[in-house]
Amino acid sequence: MNIKWIIAAVVLGVFSAQAKQKNVLMILVDDLKPSFGAYGAGFVHSPNLDSLAARGMRFDRAYCNQAVCAPSRNNLMTGLRSTSLGVYGLGTSFRDAVPDAVTLTQYFMQNGYASEGVGKIFHIGHGNYGDEASWSSPFHPDKVVDYVLEESTGGQLTREEAYFSNLELGNIKTLPRGAAWERADVGDDAYADGRIALEGINRLNKFKKSGEPFFLALGFTKPHLPFCAPSKYWDLYRNEQFSLTERDTLPDGAPPYTGKTKVHELTNFKPVPEDGENIPAEMQRTLIHGYYAALSYMDAQLGRVLDELDRLGLAENTIIVLWGDHGYHFGDHGTWTKHTNYEADNRIPLLLVAPGITRPGSSTQAFAETVDVYPTLVELAGLPAPVVPQGLDGKSLLPVLTDPEMTVRDHAYHAFNRGPRIGRAIRTDRYRMVEWKRAGAPESKAQYELYDYKEDALEKKNIAASNPEVLSHMKAILAKHPEAVPVGTVKRK
Repeated sequence: MNIKWIIAAVVLGVFSAQAKQKNVLMILVDDLKPSFGAYGAGFVHSPNLDSLAARGMRFDRAYCNQAVCAPSRNNLMTGLRSTSLGVYGLGTSFRDAVPDAVTLTQYFMQNGYASEGVGKIFHIGHGNYGDEASWSSPFHPDKVVDYVLEESTGGQLTREEAYFSNLELGNIKTLPRGAAWERADVGDDAYADGRIALEGINRLNKFKKSGEPFFLALGFTKPHLPFCAPSKYWDLYRNEQFSLTERDTLPDGAPPYTGKTKVHELTNFKPVPEDGENIPAEMQRTLIHGYYAALSYMDAQLGRVLDELDRLGLAENTIIVLWGDHGYHFGDHGTWTKHTNYEADNRIPLLLVAPGITRPGSSTQAFAETVDVYPTLVELAGLPAPVVPQGLDGKSLLPVLTDPEMTVRDHAYHAFNRGPRIGRAIRTDRYRMVEWKRAGAPESKAQYELYDYKEDALEKKNIAASNPEVLSHMKAILAKHPEAVPVGTVKRK
């Protein structure tokens, strides 16, 4: 055979193989609870989230592995639960625990993909930084705390901006508080999510031109505090339409440490009372209003990206996954934002579109965990099963994607710590049990929570003491999981 024909055949084969490789668009949303149209919240203006759900499968029982930004993102990117990594806080890199870990995007790079990231993927801030090894070109961050009005900050660096920019971390307590919300008559690109969408669109155009298989990770920052959004998104809602929580105290019989300290995160912002006590009802409604205004703003940016994916003709060969890093409290159990083991914190939105596999508009009651995203995307892309140094806690959800009645798990597992005490949780169809103890301590030292969601959807009462048979069954499920790596085992280098 003529050498030119051989070269041409090889080149054609390479391009043919590339054409068959599925691209991945992974969208991370900060603090997004499953409370929008596709999840039954009809009052929420979320046309693009709802449209994305209509393209593929909605997971109704998806759970994060820890309800706080940085550890949850570690879970996603390494495929390991926090109790396997031993990283439970914001300021520690997962590389301190597993230096040779191969992250999700890194694994795709190893298999011929261009892996690029924009926005908030890893948690950058609080002394934590991004991960260069995970990207084939420099990561493109943007602000998490992003004001445009001087009255929101007094023209000064605020403690929240310092948290997320690693500026003056040692002086945070002396810095002023920024505004908890901002309503400004500006265009979408005045805030970070608009710029993240625009950069995502630029990357899609670059990939269209190059023809290379890609893994593009976009991390939208809203509806994370502060609730800053252009006025037109605030105009979609009214304060008076929002109801306040039915239960603003801890469950009866719950250990006092299971809730979240009130002087944390929300109280960093003005005009919220600094002690976290007695937040006026109208202020609570404004905070909820701000959350949904920010959500609708983010939704519009998502729509810009999806529209460009369609316009470029890339959608038919691109797997799309949208994931929220954890849920959110609106004053329920006496707390706001995240950082607990309760349902509101740990149930997350998970939408997955796999061309040729997922049925449009489908949904499933199958359990899924954050750590499952890693092996699922690998299998959907047709890559070799990952054998990585850190191992994986996740399971591929492909059986569920092909048949919504299938399951790969009979429960979900998550955890949160209070100091050295770790609360490991098991969530089944009906119950959640939380075991609280130091890692390695005997069962006799543990305290337990048990909730029956058939009888008590709002988690009003801890029934662990009065239901020994159910508790024993839940303990047996937990016993199948390895003991947690102790808090404080990993030291920052």
